[in-house]
Amino acid sequence: MTATDRAIDLVRVAARAADAKQGDDIVALDVSGPLPLADAFVLVTGRNERNVQAIAAEVEEKMIEAGAKPLRREGRAEGRWILLDFGDVIVHVFHEEERLFYSLERLWKDCPVIPLDLSEHASAADTP
Repeated sequence: MTATDRAIDLVRVAARAADAKQGDDIVALDVSGPLPLADAFVLVTGRNERNVQAIAAEVEEKMIEAGAKPLRREGRAEGRWILLDFGDVIVHVFHEEERLFYSLERLWKDCPVIPLDLSEHASAADTP
């Protein structure tokens, strides 16, 4: 089984939103095979607690604009690891230390990576 087209579209919405708030090391994984609860994870790192919170807020806003309904949010107050559950897509916004410690990429290493062409988005945003 692979992620649906809708899930992949939402992954890209989340990734662009995270990128717009200077999220680092943005990775999307197709977890639809081993995980029946979701199609994809988006993993992103923030530089500090405020950046993590800003990234999560932007992701949530853009996902809602794209028609995704937030089902659950966790960790917003601490700003260390914020989980945003949109059903088919789950976004994890980490502080650098938490990302290294929990190492979700290692846990889900057998899952295919969903390509994100953020360089195109960044160059379009840089154009006056």
